[in-house]
Amino acid sequence: MHAVLFDRPGAALRVTELPDPEPGPGELLLEVRACGVCRTDLHVFDGELKEPKLPLVLGHEIVGTVIGHGAGTPRFPLGSRVGVPWLAWTCGECVQCRAGRENLCERGRFTGYTRDGGYATRTVADERYCFAIPAAYDDAHAAPLLCAGLIGYRALRAAGDARSLGIYGFGAAAHIVAQVARFEGRRLFAFTRAGDEAAQSFARSLGAEWAGPSDGPAPEPLDAAILFAPVGALVPHALGAVRPGGVVVCAGIHMSEIPAMPYELLWGERVLRSVANLTRDDGERFFEIARQTPLQTQVETLALDRANDALERLRRGAVQGALVLRP
Repeated sequence: MHAVLFDRPGAALRVTELPDPEPGPGELLLEVRACGVCRTDLHVFDGELKEPKLPLVLGHEIVGTVIGHGAGTPRFPLGSRVGVPWLAWTCGECVQCRAGRENLCERGRFTGYTRDGGYATRTVADERYCFAIPAAYDDAHAAPLLCAGLIGYRALRAAGDARSLGIYGFGAAAHIVAQVARFEGRRLFAFTRAGDEAAQSFARSLGAEWAGPSDGPAPEPLDAAILFAPVGALVPHALGAVRPGGVVVCAGIHMSEIPAMPYELLWGERVLRSVANLTRDDGERFFEIARQTPLQTQVETLALDRANDALERLRRGAVQGALVLRP
């Protein structure tokens, strides 16, 4: 199969040919039709996530067609179109799994990090962690739903029943969760890099009633805020933007250092929390919403061999919506 391989942090991804993977028990063999490019891929590429499988095929926003089965795979027949998310496998036995927190599994495995992912023409996946893709979405527009959508949805749930919601960093995840928030009747406020008129206009087009710089004040006290930008310096700004009792959710898997801040920003029973990974229940609930209301994912497709270019554009913030690789 054709693949783009990650050998070590700091080295460019390498275009190569690899043997086709063999599906084990409970696994599906998939022909990859599209794979989204996620900021988590960039964190792995840059060495900010420290324990990847090496060498590694990146990519965890995979849409593929089932072309083979391992033993004991009754869910998806040949020809089915499925989505493969970040969460690839959990043990079902540890304290976290038994408590219903499989996203925190002590032995969890993750697509495009500890298992090979979708920057390739073929991949394998445990069918228990795959999702059926609603027919209304084509391959490229469905791909960002598998992480930007799913993690954004989990972050929105962590924000509770907030009516007024601030979103810091208006990239792939934000442009999906903004639509879910509006579907649920929430008021939306977008915080972007200072002077980024394109991002602010994009946010307004998706229902934000206000858009402005992320290092500035909110136009009014907010019930909650979600940080998609991996910038620790924004945490004090977000805490200062929410009213007493408000929630600030850090939605990224990696963030730069959070600076020292006065306790008064947290006082008043404000809550600062993170979101880690996802659960299968998150996925089922999110895709039910995706079936009820068409989520307009804005994507730009690139050939698989341009994966290095895609990551560099993501690093520069030169993306509106999401990038998707097509084999």
